[in-house]
Amino acid sequence: MSELSRLTKMFEQNKISRRRFLSQVSALGLAAAVSPALLAGTAQASVPKKGGRFRIGITGGSTTDSMDPGTLTSNMNQNVNWQIRNNLVEIDHNFNAIPELAESWGASADAKKWTFKLRKGVEFHNGKTMTAEDVIFSINHHLSEESKSAAKGNLGSITNIKSDGKNEVVFELSGGSADFPFILGDYHLTICPAGTKGAEFEKGIGTGGYILDKWEPGVRAFSKRNPNYWKEGRAHFDEIETLSIVDTNARTNALKTGQIDYMDRVELKTVHLMKKMPGVKVHSTTGTAHYTIPMLVDQKPYGNNDVRTALKLAIDREALVKQILRGYGSVGNDHPIAPVQQYHAKDLEQRKYDPEKAKFHMKKAGMLDHVFNLHAADAAFAGAVDAAILIKEHAKKAGIKINVVREPDDGYWSNVWIKKEWCMCYWGGRAIEDMMFSVAYSEGAPWNDTHWSNKKFNEILIAARAELDKEKRRKMYYDMQEICRNDSGTVVPMFNQMVEASSDKFAHGPLSAAMALDGMRVGERWWKK
Repeated sequence: MSELSRLTKMFEQNKISRRRFLSQVSALGLAAAVSPALLAGTAQASVPKKGGRFRIGITGGSTTDSMDPGTLTSNMNQNVNWQIRNNLVEIDHNFNAIPELAESWGASADAKKWTFKLRKGVEFHNGKTMTAEDVIFSINHHLSEESKSAAKGNLGSITNIKSDGKNEVVFELSGGSADFPFILGDYHLTICPAGTKGAEFEKGIGTGGYILDKWEPGVRAFSKRNPNYWKEGRAHFDEIETLSIVDTNARTNALKTGQIDYMDRVELKTVHLMKKMPGVKVHSTTGTAHYTIPMLVDQKPYGNNDVRTALKLAIDREALVKQILRGYGSVGNDHPIAPVQQYHAKDLEQRKYDPEKAKFHMKKAGMLDHVFNLHAADAAFAGAVDAAILIKEHAKKAGIKINVVREPDDGYWSNVWIKKEWCMCYWGGRAIEDMMFSVAYSEGAPWNDTHWSNKKFNEILIAARAELDKEKRRKMYYDMQEICRNDSGTVVPMFNQMVEASSDKFAHGPLSAAMALDGMRVGERWWKK
């Protein structure tokens, strides 16, 4: 592949910005060879316009949803959360940590002490000026003893938070944390007014570009532009309507008939037809998103690693990528670190479909006669039920019996995930390795959805967090990926591209692959042409 072709492919996949693309092709003397059509669609992106309504059709909404930042589980409440609130730190489309409510930060030499300087004059929707008190309250909300927040695992190293005046917050850590600013960009860690509790979270008071007007969990959210928004060049719509539309066909028809302007999780079986629809544009981005099948290792028989290994070997990953993702993704290797991440263990042996070896391990565990219940609903991800049925067929060749239990879409994340012994699951991933491991694999983390604990893994996780030498950290993260692959209760069969669609009446800048819906900030970053 020529250098121009390589750069063009990266630009088209939103892996490099327009500015970087142009600077590199110019430096190589290749600018004249760039097709004008390639840049035509991005030229308009430099002139955002204000006004209009943006209607989002989204998966995952549930009547059990809440706007308490610590309990955000669905695409719907995660997206609404970032319409109305901000973090200290934002993760941009290139996976960089950039200032948001914090205008700057710095660390001690050992990365145990981090000081964040806050933007001055930022107001909450209720007119209160944001200060260090609000930041300290918002982070402590996740650290309290009774907190069930998924961010608690990422914040475990914090020993003290204090203010140094109204506009400076100091975090003291038990050990060094080289990537601490990234942690404060997690979607749970949005800033709310000090004292917010219980039902007050449902009012959605924040500093974000939109003010929450109506909130019906699992049904609809309606927000209006914040006239006093502090962030320049963002939040262009007059209003945003966010609708929970779990059924893929219903979302597709709503976009096709102009009832919505944007939808997530396009039906991959028919994406080729959607690409031909007039007025519709399909977007695909490669990031950290992945599908998992967690099993609770504190429930029999999943505490036996031979059982876990057998189930991992009994899945044909290539077939899943081909039939469920229609090629929009890649096989997973039973750990959550994506190929796009800097410490991805690319040389770790890829686990492959091996019915004979799977049968060997299951027989060794004495569980060949056991019937495994696999709980599934398309609320987990589009095609989850079909995937579960395929896995059942794959396992038959190993003599392993699987019963697919179809669960209701509504309440799946509160009634099935981390409740039932083996189920289908989806993770948007995290910007850095430490965050992904800390939230879902470290001992005692609220979202450790297998209840897995490995002493060596936990020791390396803490050590890697504090290691400032990049090559030493790389080796540590490689080792953690290998431990996950060989011992954890999580099957990670595939990484998916995020395939979404919108009306062509809307424009945007470079798309983020950090999470779905343009890094979950589609409402803030897009505008009507």
